[in-house]
Amino acid sequence: MMRSFSRYLRVLPLLLWYLSMLNINLIGRGVMAFHKVHLNYRIDNVVDVKNVYRTGYHFQPKKNWINDPNAPMYYKGFYHLFYQYNPKGAVWGNIVWAHSVSTDLINWIPLEPAIVPSKPFDKYGCWSGSATILPGDKPIILYTGIINKKPEPGHQVQNYAIPANYSDPYLRKWIKPDNNPIIKPTHENVSSFRDPTTAWFNNGHWKTVIGSKNNHRGIAYLYRSRDFIKWTKAKHPFHTKSNTGMWECPDFFPVSSQETSGLDTSALGDNVKYVFKVSLDMTRFDYYTIGTYNVIKDKYVPDNTSVDGWAGLRYDYGNFYASKTFFDPIKKRRILLGWANESSTTNEDIAKGWAGIHLIPRKLWLDPSGHKLLQWPIRELDKLRGKMVELRNVKVNKGDTVEVKGITSAQADVDVTFSFSSLDKAEMYDKKWEKFPVENLAKSICGIKGSNVQGGLGPFGLLTLASSKLEEYTPIFFRIFKTIDNKHKVLLCSDATPSSLNPNEYKPSFGGFVDVDLSEKKLSLRSLIDHSVIESFAEGGMTVISSRVYPTLAVAENAHLHVFNNGSEIITIERLNAWSMKTARVN
Repeated sequence: MMRSFSRYLRVLPLLLWYLSMLNINLIGRGVMAFHKVHLNYRIDNVVDVKNVYRTGYHFQPKKNWINDPNAPMYYKGFYHLFYQYNPKGAVWGNIVWAHSVSTDLINWIPLEPAIVPSKPFDKYGCWSGSATILPGDKPIILYTGIINKKPEPGHQVQNYAIPANYSDPYLRKWIKPDNNPIIKPTHENVSSFRDPTTAWFNNGHWKTVIGSKNNHRGIAYLYRSRDFIKWTKAKHPFHTKSNTGMWECPDFFPVSSQETSGLDTSALGDNVKYVFKVSLDMTRFDYYTIGTYNVIKDKYVPDNTSVDGWAGLRYDYGNFYASKTFFDPIKKRRILLGWANESSTTNEDIAKGWAGIHLIPRKLWLDPSGHKLLQWPIRELDKLRGKMVELRNVKVNKGDTVEVKGITSAQADVDVTFSFSSLDKAEMYDKKWEKFPVENLAKSICGIKGSNVQGGLGPFGLLTLASSKLEEYTPIFFRIFKTIDNKHKVLLCSDATPSSLNPNEYKPSFGGFVDVDLSEKKLSLRSLIDHSVIESFAEGGMTVISSRVYPTLAVAENAHLHVFNNGSEIITIERLNAWSMKTARVN
């Protein structure tokens, strides 16, 4: 699960040059995104460059490559996080299941890897999967094993692993029984058959879903088992959709239509809706729909209010992929974990000695409309808040910036509410924009209407990780448009284009529409800033965008934070709270 394909093509020559220096020949092997090639080498004695891009409170191991959060769960007083990890370098390859534990999902203790390739059923890789807690409080892991390198990216089967000692709250040792694999493809695509979900139980059977594809049709196959060992495939797919490509890391879970608390994965009831999420290999984004689950037929059907495909809803409209949720039985909440890859070049990743981070865990619940999910950083993050500064009722005229001083701007948490007196100056929404692919519409408009393009009601928001003279900055901003039927569209943008003077970085402009009632003429924004990542939550988690950035000047104590307005309508900072963030224990 690497970065976008277009960006990968840009860095491929550099990667091939580097591999040639190591006498590694990839001719004819096909370097592609995600699980494509095992690069079986070790990078030792990496030059310890100034690690200004290393995060302070996001999860990342001390060194090397990480990607998917595999099987988060709670067991005997600890949250457990398993994740895809390369112990031999800062590029994808040699993947094992690394393992860390935490009491708060923010500070982590690393343990030895839980699952590593060692047997014929996972000889060439231990890829993503999930954890399920069986009756008697017994955890079990389902994961994808690679039994042959061909056909590329590998012949895939599903295996299970169990703890060696159920009384160990750390679950340090795991056993891979010799009766693996327990699910093998028969008529399915053997090279696209992976990432089993957390299992749920009803009608006397355990159920799990495996992601796959047939040509360009994405498919989720459902399997049933009475004992979690012998599995039978359902006669029909759990869900399928044409022209969506490979469905990686599927996730299926219930949500309450009445309250914000989470539900166990096996929950049923009248006030329950269901969420089905896939990570689309072709687009590198996570998409979800909300719908119904036919318990008798074991089929999922999206609601007619959920677009099923590339134009559908996303957890995050930025750098976010291979996500996984789990039910927290202690605090009765559904938690979302996701991975953000690097936007720096492969050579820079190798020089850093690490690549990839996990974003802050988010609580997930159903919006009162029942049409989408809301998400918010877990409350445990607030414990890292240090010194606070605040602004109240500050007016920001067109072209003005207001610096937020007194905090560590490179490692901060900012929560702000903007207000405005009128919607009259909102720009007209240009119908010509409808020519853009609908799945990239918001992103495309953000690219055209950047923070430096003057408007009516907006752009206004934050200039994060800004240098002293604004040679570099990453703007997070709103822009409000008026439509021909006298309604309004609210756009949230996170624009990495001016983030760095380094011309080699991938600096996209991300965008998402915010479905919000503007009757109170207010918009809220919370941004988590952590050296090389910015997570932004609009309107209480209605729309979320995460960006990776690599400034050359606006680093560490040289980073600044501003509020700005580049629209003709005066904006008021009704309330702004900003905190310096302490460093978490993450390795």
